[in-house]
Formats: sequence, C-alpha cells, structure tokens
Amino acid sequence: QVQLVESGGGLVQAGGSLRLSCAASGRTLTLSKVGWFRRAPGKEREFVGAIRWSGDSANYADSMKGRFTISTDNAKNTVYLQMDSLKPDDTAVYYCAGKTMTMPAYGYWGQGTQVTVSS
Repeated sequence: QVQLVESGGGLVQAGGSLRLSCAASGRTLTLSKVGWFRRAPGKEREFVGAIRWSGDSANYADSMKGRFTISTDNAKNTVYLQMDSLKPDDTAVYYCAGKTMTMPAYGYWGQGTQVTVSS
C-alpha cells in the first residue's frame, strides 16, 4: 500500500503562484507514476498532469502547459506541482494519485488540498 498526502494549498490572487506537495509513504518503490488531478465546484474531475516516479517524462493537460510544472524529489518521496500565472478558473481541490505498473488506473489517492484563486 501507498499513502499520499497533499499540502500547500491556499488562497492566492490571480497571477500568483503556489507549489503543492504530494508526500508518499509506504511501498513507494512500487510506484510507477504519480498524477495530479483537480475538481472544481460543480465540475467533473480533471487531469492536470503526471510524471513517472523516476522523475522523467512529465505530461500535462493542454490547458496547463506552460503554467504548471510537475517534479519529483525521490529522496523525500515527494512530488510537486508548481502552479504559476494562476487564474480564478484554477480554483479547485487538487489531488495527487499514484499507480503501480500492474494497476490499470490510479489506485492510490490523497485527500486533496484546496486552491482558491481570487480575481
């Protein structure tokens, strides 16, 4: 089992930045990929981006490219989501999720962290 805990959310003005963290514990060596998702009020969950646990090969949803950056610190078992040029539409609960090589989908989820962007 792997446990994921997000942190770093908060209130920020439009145009500002935030860095979210996703701390992994447990059987982290089994992880192959960690993704970030978000759910805005009244909307479906949305893919933000993902990165291999090894730290390479990140990919992003088109609307996040150029503004969001995902990175890893394997020594700290942590994945980061750096968010720049934030917009009010980025307001959502952000979740990190992990999967192993054998999982068909993300099977480990954090509790989420709220990000609110004011105009």
